Amino acid sequence: MKITRIRLFRQFQPFRDGPYTCSGNRTALGFDSAIVALDTDKGITGWGEMAPLGSFYSEAFSAGARVGIEELAPVLIGQDPTQSARIAALLDLHMMGQPYVKAALDMACWDLKGRAAGQPLCETLGGRFGEGVTLYRSISQEAPEAMAKRAQKYLKEGYRRLQVKVGGDPIIDIERFQAVRAVVPSDVVLFCDANGGWTLQQARRFLLGVGNADFSLEQPCYSYAECRELRTQCRQPMVLDESITSLEALLQAIHDGVADGVTVKISRVGGIGKARLIRDVAVASRLQVTVEDTGGAEIDTAAMIHMSLSTPEHLRTHTVDFHNWVSLGHGDGIPPVKDGILYPPTGPGLGITVREAELGKPIFETAA
Repeated sequence: MKITRIRLFRQFQPFRDGPYTCSGNRTALGFDSAIVALDTDKGITGWGEMAPLGSFYSEAFSAGARVGIEELAPVLIGQDPTQSARIAALLDLHMMGQPYVKAALDMACWDLKGRAAGQPLCETLGGRFGEGVTLYRSISQEAPEAMAKRAQKYLKEGYRRLQVKVGGDPIIDIERFQAVRAVVPSDVVLFCDANGGWTLQQARRFLLGVGNADFSLEQPCYSYAECRELRTQCRQPMVLDESITSLEALLQAIHDGVADGVTVKISRVGGIGKARLIRDVAVASRLQVTVEDTGGAEIDTAAMIHMSLSTPEHLRTHTVDFHNWVSLGHGDGIPPVKDGILYPPTGPGLGITVREAELGKPIFETAA
C-alpha cells in the first residue's frame, strides 16, 4: 500500500456548554481542528485529527499545526502507511520536535493500518481489554455555586467521574472543590486539575485547606521540579499531565516516585505510536494511565477510545468524550454514551465514517 494523496481540512468545533475556562482565566470557545485524509493506491483512506485547546493549554497552536502539516505531507507521498515505526522516524527526520504537528498524520497512518488489516485499532495496538471505557467530565472554572450546578448537570447525564478545574486563587479553589463535593454522592470520583496553574505556595495552601479530602490532584504546578517538591507534602494521589511530554519525562517521574498516575495526550507526544510506547512503560511500572488528547471531535475521540481499550483495565483510569463537548462534528460510528461508559466504533481502524461534505474543500492538498 502506498500513500498517493494527502488532504488537509480545517474545522472549528464550538463548545456546547459555552466558553471553557481553566487556570489563569485562560478561555477557549471551541476546538480549532486540523483534519487530514491520507488516500492510498488501494482505494482506502485513513483519517487523523489534531485540535489544541486554544494556544495556551499545550505547546501547540492551530495555525502552527496546519502549516507544519503542509510542510511534512509531501514527505509521506509514496510511503507505506502501515510501516508505523518507519513513518514516525521519517517525520522526525524531516522536522525536529513539534510533536503536535505530526500527530494527525501519524493517526491517519494507524487508521490505515487497522483498515488494511480489517481490525479495530485497539486490536492493532495489541488487544482489547473490556468493551467500553469509563468517562470523566471536566467542570470549567466558574464561581463555586455555578460549578456545583454544572456537576449536578453532568451527573444527570450519566458521568460518575468529575474533574474540577482549579489552579487560581487557592482560597476560591478550596471553595470550588468543596461546593462540588457537597452536591455529588461520595462514590463519585473527583479530580482537582490545576493545569500547572499554581505556584508551590498556592498548591500548599490548597492542600492545607482541603485536608484529608478524597480526590486525586492533577498537575498542580507547571514545572516538574515543583510537582516533585510538592509530592512529599501531598496526601492525595498525584497525577502528572502536562509534565508527560515524552518517554524520557515519564522515566524521570518513575525514577523519582512522583506520580501515582499519568495522563498521556496523543498530540502532545507526537501520535499514537509514541503514545503507545509511553503508555506501555507506564503500565509496566504499574501506574494508573489516562489516554486522551488536547481536543477534537469524532476522529480524535475514536483514537482515544481505542488506545484506552488497549490499556489493561486495572491500570486504566478514564478518558473523555470530546465529540460530545462540541456542537459541530464530522463523523459517524461512535455509539451513544451509556451510564458514563464510552464504547468504540465497530469498524476497522478508527471505525469512523467521515462526513466529508461537512468538512468543505481541503485547505491544502498534495499528491504523487
